[in-house]
Amino acid sequence: MLQESDLARATWIDREALAEAMIPLIGRLYRENNVVTSVHGRGLVNQSVVGLLKAHRFARHIDDAELPLGETLPLLQALSTLRLGAASIDVARLAMAYKLEGAGQSLDGFLREQLADVVERQGIDEQTGTDVVLYGFGRIGRLLARILISHAGGGQGLRLRAVVVRRGSENDLIKRASLLRRDSVHGPFEGTITVDTVNNTILANGTLIQVIYSSDPASVDYTKFGIHDAIVVDNTGRWRDAEGLSQHLACPGVSRVLLTAPGKGALKNIVHGINHADIDLSDTIVTAASCTTNAITPVLKAVNDRFGIVDGHVETVHSFTNDQNLIDNFHSGDRRGRSAALNMVLTETGAAKAVAKALPELAGKLTGNAIRVPTPDVSMAILNLTLANGTTRDELNTYLRTMSLHSELHKQIDYIDSPEVVSSDFLGSRRAGIVDGLATICTDNKAVLYVWYDNEFGYSCQVIRVLEEMAGVHPPVFPKVRNAEPVAAF
Repeated sequence: MLQESDLARATWIDREALAEAMIPLIGRLYRENNVVTSVHGRGLVNQSVVGLLKAHRFARHIDDAELPLGETLPLLQALSTLRLGAASIDVARLAMAYKLEGAGQSLDGFLREQLADVVERQGIDEQTGTDVVLYGFGRIGRLLARILISHAGGGQGLRLRAVVVRRGSENDLIKRASLLRRDSVHGPFEGTITVDTVNNTILANGTLIQVIYSSDPASVDYTKFGIHDAIVVDNTGRWRDAEGLSQHLACPGVSRVLLTAPGKGALKNIVHGINHADIDLSDTIVTAASCTTNAITPVLKAVNDRFGIVDGHVETVHSFTNDQNLIDNFHSGDRRGRSAALNMVLTETGAAKAVAKALPELAGKLTGNAIRVPTPDVSMAILNLTLANGTTRDELNTYLRTMSLHSELHKQIDYIDSPEVVSSDFLGSRRAGIVDGLATICTDNKAVLYVWYDNEFGYSCQVIRVLEEMAGVHPPVFPKVRNAEPVAAF
């Protein structure tokens, strides 16, 4: 008889074999069909065997059971025969839908029905792609570059063409490439990077990035580099109004601008999932608001839609940023001159007021403040709310968990109820915010919610979603999202 340890080892080997069989299927769907596969939002493209196994195991946090590879492998095999057009497919949710709704149907028939909009659409009506220029190459700029490179596919979506920076040293290009290659917070770049100092280019996983040196946003002729109708993503935060950002539009080859910071004046502040439909073809300048606004607005909308929000206070416990000093030194802002590495620093945040730009029904109902703390990434927003309709902790948590799974906000809201998670566990989260269910406090119409967010990578994912909307290249998502079903407790 096999001992328990032998059985466990044999099971692991079998699961490894299934994961190995998935890798070429996932790769071909991505390269040939521009189909991006995921498990509850966790991307499968370019994952290792262990990465695929971890993604399947992660599903137990969502569906209370580990996702069997024996279910997803046949699904991927069937998808590979359908000649799909570009799409984003969550195989975990699709597998669950087949269990619940596919009685009496073959897997092929079910998939053809569910994915009817893209079946047999391979190579048909494919777009030529939209050129993207990153103006600035700091924390957010480099993360945007990583995401754009990983999403390059066959080039029919967003195409990273150039980065614009001010020259910092003689070996500036080498240093820029090194910062893209190595990151103390987010780890090494997944792939290969080659630097051409003669032509000032960086080749990253087949994406050729032209590095342009300029200190004047209105002085670059992008058409000289073969760039046309580009969207410039301004990561510098130096200009936040229409007048300043319009300097980019004066450049040949530029058609639109996206700011990765809250905008001033009448500029549209877009939080994807909330008001991205407000983007018009006539909008030449759009802003992606702040990381905190992106983290809290979806949760606030969900709560307001169901329970109503009378008023509330938002306190953000935020990782330090480059705007602060490592040690005490002069700073134009109050308190921010004190050492970020040694202190909790009380400061202001406009995130609470900014919510109203994306969600007007909350105008005047929220106040906010921020505490900068000595961690490099991942922050927390504490939402102290007065509700119009009283509820219980369990009812509120169940509702938010349901919204994270079965609503149009499932890409923005995540939910977790582990008693052991800490901030570093949310590094690399692609969601705008993650509700910590075990921390929820609720007594009738008084509720306190704790929302984690990766203020760098999670925010960058939101920026990419806005960028896709501006470019009109956001792929259709499957299975199609239905509005969250009412929870029995309601």
